[in-house]
Amino acid sequence: MPKDAPRRWDRRMQQRLSHGEAAALGELYDRFASLVHGLAHRVLGDVAAADRITRDVFTHVWENPDAYDPKQGPLRSWIATLAHQQAVRRLRQTESAALARGGAGTAEDLERKVRRASAAARADYIVTAMPAPLRAALELAYFQRRDYRQTAADLGVTEDEARRRLRLGLQLLSTAHDTTAAAFGDGPADQDDGAHGYGRAL
Repeated sequence: MPKDAPRRWDRRMQQRLSHGEAAALGELYDRFASLVHGLAHRVLGDVAAADRITRDVFTHVWENPDAYDPKQGPLRSWIATLAHQQAVRRLRQTESAALARGGAGTAEDLERKVRRASAAARADYIVTAMPAPLRAALELAYFQRRDYRQTAADLGVTEDEARRRLRLGLQLLSTAHDTTAAAFGDGPADQDDGAHGYGRAL
């Protein structure tokens, strides 16, 4: 597939949405709904709330297709950013309301919770967006507790290649905590549903 093929698909999808093509929204939903729901659930820890975020995100995309700027990055990243922003906003609203009712914790606790949820969502996004060889190596090493030798054998690659894939995967994951706010635009001042800067961030 030509290198620019995914970006051409993004631009064509935006055009179809701008023309009000309902089939385009269905295609977009089929491709990205699990990503949106997964990110929202990772932040909120609530299936029903993640369902609502998913509906809200695709409603926003349907109503505002021109808010996506292909020059800023992939459509996938824009949609992921929208999902994360809405989920973090919902988390802040829910937790702030609980504090106002006299719940346990402080405003600082709330922000720590938001940062942890954001980092976890960012890590999930990084893993799902990784090239398949890196993702497979990480899954074997860290979810199935394989060492690099077993990982190499399972993947049919050399031990050096297994170590390289694991090292690259971990380097990518290390950015989850360092760049979460910049990546998803979840700072306190952020109120921009257009999710500008998503291309550089994600």
